[in-house]
Amino acid sequence: MTVGRAPARTAPTGAPRNLRRPLVYALLSLGLLIMSAPFLWMALSSFKTTSELSASPPVWIPTEWTLENFRQLLDKLDLPLYFMNSVIVAVLVTVSNLVFCSMLGYALAKLRFVGRNKIFGVVLGALMVPGNLMLLPLFVLMSKLKLIDSYAGLVLPFAAGAFGVFLMRQFMQSIPDELLEAARMDGAGEWYIFWRIVMPLVKPALATLSIFTFLGSWNNFVWPLIATNDPDKYTLPVALATFATDPNKAGGSNGMLMAGAFLVVLPVLVLFIALQRHFTQGIATAGMK
Repeated sequence: MTVGRAPARTAPTGAPRNLRRPLVYALLSLGLLIMSAPFLWMALSSFKTTSELSASPPVWIPTEWTLENFRQLLDKLDLPLYFMNSVIVAVLVTVSNLVFCSMLGYALAKLRFVGRNKIFGVVLGALMVPGNLMLLPLFVLMSKLKLIDSYAGLVLPFAAGAFGVFLMRQFMQSIPDELLEAARMDGAGEWYIFWRIVMPLVKPALATLSIFTFLGSWNNFVWPLIATNDPDKYTLPVALATFATDPNKAGGSNGMLMAGAFLVVLPVLVLFIALQRHFTQGIATAGMK
């Protein structure tokens, strides 16, 4: 007597299962549209005429594209000067963070020395301190060093950050210790190992850190406002905010303000698009060991 095998049970292929993926895509697309709507409105409004900016109901897509808002902004605001100030500060802060955070992250991840865990605990503690709480001590320190109204005063307080150290340390822990030990057995020094072996392996983390640091420095408003009294040292966000509150310059022109805001966002957007592949890879693997 033979016992027949029970027929395999197949998964149901009903309409709810077939509609699940389109529904998820629709919800994600709706969320993306809601989140990007303010940016799209700002970008499109910078190319609108005055009548379209004040139209009711609002006009989303300009019927007559114009660059007049950008021309007026350039006439009333020394945009190249402030743009260059922002570029100098953001680039110097980003480069210094990439160098110093990588060095400290490598030391905390791969070197053995007394007090390593305590230093890492201090880094974690620094992550919990609100940034605004440090504004007054930083201002007093920069004043004592006579660095107010200088690029050094805008760069040095942010030359290395706790988040960057944490990110690089976590990512560098994923590098096999055997690889570094093999290099040491071949006679390689720590500087050679760091620059020629470790740094090429952490490019995704470097890209992630560069985006976060550049974005934070480029959009930083409070510290440049406090640390600069000379208008020639203003960064772009500070100059644009000062321009917007001056009735003799902006004069309530929403078009010029939209054009200025669009120019502030544009460099960060370009940087993110250029490094998005490394950014997503760095975020996905930074916490893995």
